[in-house]
Amino acid sequence: MRTSGWRSAASWPAWVVYTLIGLVVMAAGTRWIEALMPPVVTGAVVAVIGLNLAAIPIKNMAPTGFDAWMQGLTFLCVGLVAVYTRGMTQRLLILVGLIVATVIYAVLTNGFGLGKPIDLARVASAPWFGAPGFAAPVFDPRAMLLIAPVAIILVAENLGHIKAVSAMTGRDLDPYMGRAFVGDGVATMVSGASGGTGVTTYAENIGVMAATKIYSTAMFVVAALIAVVLGFSPKFGALIQAIPLAVMGGVSIVVFGLIAVAGAKIWVDNRVDFSRNANLIVAAITLVLGTGDYTLRFGDFALGGIGTATFGAIVLYALLGRRDVR
Repeated sequence: MRTSGWRSAASWPAWVVYTLIGLVVMAAGTRWIEALMPPVVTGAVVAVIGLNLAAIPIKNMAPTGFDAWMQGLTFLCVGLVAVYTRGMTQRLLILVGLIVATVIYAVLTNGFGLGKPIDLARVASAPWFGAPGFAAPVFDPRAMLLIAPVAIILVAENLGHIKAVSAMTGRDLDPYMGRAFVGDGVATMVSGASGGTGVTTYAENIGVMAATKIYSTAMFVVAALIAVVLGFSPKFGALIQAIPLAVMGGVSIVVFGLIAVAGAKIWVDNRVDFSRNANLIVAAITLVLGTGDYTLRFGDFALGGIGTATFGAIVLYALLGRRDVR
């Protein structure tokens, strides 16, 4: 379960605690968080996010041999656009690569019958305008108490996201960290109140930023407004669902890989010393916990790979980081 995707009101306590942490960061600064989660920890957490999510396209988005080949062709298309084009085409490499791969998929399936053909019947029948579905929140006190401490994961995960963006842009975003935490918490509580998904910083978007090198906040405001408008168009939703699963999987491989590399970039930019045994052990164990999806269960609640890796990195550094044993 991804922490940023919780839907019910059971997750509200975690977001309330997370919002309060954001207010503390705004008032007291980020030094205490950085002491708790130094670059070796945040870099490992960012890398783990990409590596853990990599199992989704590899295992779940290529049900046939043909789909696996199409995934490879898709990330090859994205790579070719990234390297051999310039200007706006290069900026839109994910979108352009997706479109090119979809056209090739249509030719091979609809034209030559090599795989499951693209079906546009739902796109044709879907109305242009329609209200999205809303759902009332469901409160479960037991689940709420259990999930509240997971706010620590949210801090580590989104701290890693912000550090990744800082590494990509070359700007110090620490002064905005508390504001980002508060925005994430409030926005997700509002979304959850109507049955929506989490609206925190998503690693996938950070991967797209790394690929396109577009970091303008104004662009994200425009994108958000467009997304809201398109949310009222069932036809657009049907069009997105018509994109072949294998093509989406190929794009996901690129995006998740870029996230993992962003974690490594945090280590490089902060000159993390891996000759220190503490740093080496923290990074090594964190990467394997996250990539292997090491899961701990507490009754009905399961803490998956990203969560165990995050907690593991923090605890391990707290226990080992003070000693400089080589």
